[in-house]
Amino acid sequence: MDRPDNAEIQLDLFKDYASKVALYPTFHEYFRNRQPLLLAQWGDKDPYFLTPGALAFESDLPNAIVKFYDASHFALETHVDELGNEILLYLATLPR
Repeated sequence: MDRPDNAEIQLDLFKDYASKVALYPTFHEYFRNRQPLLLAQWGDKDPYFLTPGALAFESDLPNAIVKFYDASHFALETHVDELGNEILLYLATLPR
C-alpha cells in the first residue's frame, strides 16, 4: 500500500466502484453460462465485501469453493499462510 502513486490508484478504484457494481449482473450471467472454476477466500468480518457477496458465487457456480476466515478486509495480511496453502491445494486439483 505504500508504493509510489498507490494512493492515487486506490482513489481511482474507489471513485469508480459504482461502475463495477453495475456490472455484477453481467458477471453473474457469465458465471451461469460458462461455469468457470472459482476459489473465493473471504474475511468473514470484512466491512466492505460482505459474506452474502461470497455466497452469491455458489448460487451461480455450484462447484465453487468459498472459504471464510476469521479476518477483516485485509485477510491476506493476517492469514497469509492459510490462504496461500489453500491456493496451492486448489491449484493442485486443476487439470494440467
